Amino acid sequence: MTRNTNAPTEAGASRGRLETTTASVAPLDGALWLVRHGFPVFPCDHPALTRCAGLHKTCDGSRGKHPAVAFTRAWTLDERRVHETFARGLRNPAVAVGACSGPDGTRLVVVDSDRPGAIEDVASARGEQWPATMRVWTAKGHHDYLWAPAALKLGNGLGALQGQFEGDVRAGNAYVIGPGSLHASGVLYEVDDPGRPPALAPPWLLDALVTKPTFAPQRARWRDASRQASRSARGLVAFVLDSRPGDRNNRLFWAACRAAEDAQDGREDARGELLAAAVQAGLDEREALATIRSAYQRTGATA
Repeated sequence: MTRNTNAPTEAGASRGRLETTTASVAPLDGALWLVRHGFPVFPCDHPALTRCAGLHKTCDGSRGKHPAVAFTRAWTLDERRVHETFARGLRNPAVAVGACSGPDGTRLVVVDSDRPGAIEDVASARGEQWPATMRVWTAKGHHDYLWAPAALKLGNGLGALQGQFEGDVRAGNAYVIGPGSLHASGVLYEVDDPGRPPALAPPWLLDALVTKPTFAPQRARWRDASRQASRSARGLVAFVLDSRPGDRNNRLFWAACRAAEDAQDGREDARGELLAAAVQAGLDEREALATIRSAYQRTGATA
């Protein structure tokens, strides 16, 4: 469950990969470690399952990340329940962020960097230093766990960090995939230093998260782009253009699935417009094209 220090650390490297024979024991280890450290746990889908175990009606392709229970109510800190839950079959452990309390009534906030060092770069650009805190390595970057005052009522918005930070923030009614989980790519989520607890969130970060972003100029461009799209595709194009870093690929996949279904029903095929919108939203063209192709294949269309 702790990070393999001999593994490469570059983005996209095969850090923490598991053999199939050992993947089945990792989720329970991770879930037990979490509850023993005060983090409420619940089960999510596991990518080794033949079908997604999430509660949703249609899987968007992000295997291993969908809650298998109503996580705002079904989380637990009970080790016995953890053993029972993860003995039923492969499930990834996840943390119910909003249910987690820290010192002096603080609440958990998780900063999800889409690449190693993304949040450190933001701090450096502001003349600040990122604190040493509990970190869980993910497939692309890392989750940094922090404590924040409950009175701030933080959510999943980036505030003034919108457009500056390559990642997301999770607080309040939210969850994150925990250590011991297996990503669809084969990378294991690992705790960097098991002895390091969450630090207090730095004031500059909290100030940025509660400051409203300035969207007007960019949203004006988005409205122009969506007007140029065909009538049937305007809503999907606007949905992709309105994506945040860290969520753009998932939103593109969902929109492409809907576009493929529309095309199968005889409406205009919007894949070209979605590709253009994805690139404008900040995705790499080749990555966006691969996502669209995957969505069309999933729905039985061709791309």
